This record gives sequence, C-alpha cells and structure tokens, in this order.
Amino acid sequence: MDMSGKTVLITGSTDGVGRRVAERLAAAGARLIVHGRDKTRAEELISRIQDKGGKAAYYLADLSSLEEVRTLADAIERDYGRLDVLINNAGIGTSGGDAGRQVSRDGYELRFAVNYLAGFLLTRRLLPLLKASIPARIVNVSSVGQQAIDFSDVMLTRGYSGVRAYCQSKLAQIMFTFDLAEELAGSGITANCLHPATYMDTTMVRQAGVAPISSVEQGADAILNLAAGTALEGHTGLYYDGLRPSRASAQAYDATARQRLRTLSQSLAGLA
Repeated sequence: MDMSGKTVLITGSTDGVGRRVAERLAAAGARLIVHGRDKTRAEELISRIQDKGGKAAYYLADLSSLEEVRTLADAIERDYGRLDVLINNAGIGTSGGDAGRQVSRDGYELRFAVNYLAGFLLTRRLLPLLKASIPARIVNVSSVGQQAIDFSDVMLTRGYSGVRAYCQSKLAQIMFTFDLAEELAGSGITANCLHPATYMDTTMVRQAGVAPISSVEQGADAILNLAAGTALEGHTGLYYDGLRPSRASAQAYDATARQRLRTLSQSLAGLA
C-alpha cells in the first residue's frame, strides 16, 4: 500500500479501529487529518505518527453538534487543497441507550445525528475538495446491524431503544452511500460502505458489555481495502461485510426511501 502524496481524513481516529487505520495509512505515506473529541488522545496519536516519520494534524469536533461539523469542514477547506480519501468512521454504539432516548445539541435523536447526519453534512461540505483530488474515495464505516427507517418517526419518539437507534443510523449511512454513488457516477469519486468486523476489541464494544470476538486489526484490514485497495479502484456503490462483498438490508435498495432520507437530511443539516 503506497499512499504517498495522498491526504486522508478519518473521523473518530483517536481511538479504536479509526486510530489503527490512521497509523497504517500514515506508515504508507499518507498525510493524515485526524479527528476526535479528546485533545490528549489526539496529541498522543499525532506524536506517535510523527515519531515514525509520518505526517499528521488533528482537529477537534463534537459531531453531536452540526455547528461543530460545519466548523470542522471550514477548517479543512481552509488548510488543505486536496482530499483523496474521506473515511466517515466516528460513531457511538448502543451503550447508554437503555437509560432513555438521547438527543444531540440540535435536538435530533443522538445516534442518528452522530452516526449518520454528521457524516452526511461533512461529506457534502467536503465534496469540492474531493472533486479537486480525483480519483478520490469516500468510505462510510457502517454495521451489519441495520434496521429500516420509519419515516413517520425518524427521531424515535415512540418505542425507543439504543439498539434500534444504532441500527437505524447505520442503515441510513448505507442508504446515503448508495445514493451518493449514483450521484457521483462517472465523476472520479467512489462511495462505498462496510461492516468492518463483528464486535471488535474497542471501547464502544466494551462499553456495551459485549465480549470482543474480532480484532481491531481485522476491522482495519477491511476499511483499508475500501480506502486504498487497488482492486476497488473505480468500483462504487458497494456494501462489504469485512473483506467480502455483501448485501445490506432491503430498504437500502429502495430508491423512494433513499430520496425521502436525502430530502429529510438536507433539511435537518440546513442544506435544503
């Protein structure tokens, strides 16, 4: 894997699988844009990358705030002339969801806001940089845990559970990926998504009280396959389960549902 001269942004890259992907891409020569919420962890990762001869800078943003997402996009547009790979990896799991419905700073259901809507807005804002860097890639880190969106109650004001919220947000990511792939067909930008690995040994999994059964390295292998693998060059609109092409839940292939999600998301993110 040679990523020399490539600029890569990974959200949620100060911990877990995002951190491992950042370390491996930096070792391969990429210029890393690290994102997280914890300054200490971000500085430690930057120091580790730079000590090994890599290039990296960090940006702090809480993705539960769309204003902070906009500020993050503004800073990246200001500081970089290109973006070769965008990996939307940041997210929150099911932990804490059993305590009751949670909302973002903007008043949206929290997992929908962080796991999906923040990446939707960030990707939309950074498309000009990606277009300036073609061929470019967008990778959305989703999950095999998926649940159809009930458009009469997207914010889950009825029958809420953390698992349902998480699974809905992850299917929304996949629907966005497929929609984006169609929109950008022939542009030189590909958009793909994946379930990296099941119950990786990460903070998110441990907080959910689940015993890990996969390694962070396995998840990193799968993400890097979509982000930098030569076999995926030019391929778009795909959903992978680990290193294998797979099929998402049925709603992801429903063009009408994807249109409804796009219209709603543009409105919620202030892009309408």
